[in-house]
Amino acid sequence: MKLIRTIILISTLALLPACGGPAIQYGDATGVETTSMGFGSTDLQTIAAKLVDDLLSFPPITQETMTRRPVVFVDTIKNKTTEHIDTESITDTIQTKLIQSGKFRFIDMTAVKAMQAQFDFQSDSGMVDPMKAVAFGKQIGAEYMLYGNMSSIVKRDKKNQDIYYKFSLKLINMQSGILEWMGEKEIRKVGKKGFIAM
Repeated sequence: MKLIRTIILISTLALLPACGGPAIQYGDATGVETTSMGFGSTDLQTIAAKLVDDLLSFPPITQETMTRRPVVFVDTIKNKTTEHIDTESITDTIQTKLIQSGKFRFIDMTAVKAMQAQFDFQSDSGMVDPMKAVAFGKQIGAEYMLYGNMSSIVKRDKKNQDIYYKFSLKLINMQSGILEWMGEKEIRKVGKKGFIAM
């Protein structure tokens, strides 16, 4: 009888992990993603790496950033595709790579309202020593604006699907209005019609 109970207990314990739901594993965040024809993490990483390399290796930009770090702000990237693509993630990755290069400084336009609220608190609340409050109107203005758009062309027939993406990025001089640099990255994906996971 004891032997039967022991066997049942061991069998039950062996089955417990299977009953607890699917096993979760970590994947390689930089690995090539092939689960979908739609825009994915590999595309984002490829675009960011290509455009950052192009910008940093462009001779006038290389010369400009040899002795100083120009101040840049990023405008909203326009999504002209039919997909819902988080273009902010692309620009965040590009911005991160450019900051980490040590060649540029950025103004975060998404933080402007929060900064304004903090300025108001420091100057109007009476809780901050006026001698230690941050001076309003002393911020540094952006010298350049980084902006662009993403577009796609989708072709389908009975058996195949072809998606072409193009991401364009531009750097304009705020004072002169001169377009100082422009880069593009193209991606084409081809798959069978049954592989439409978008």
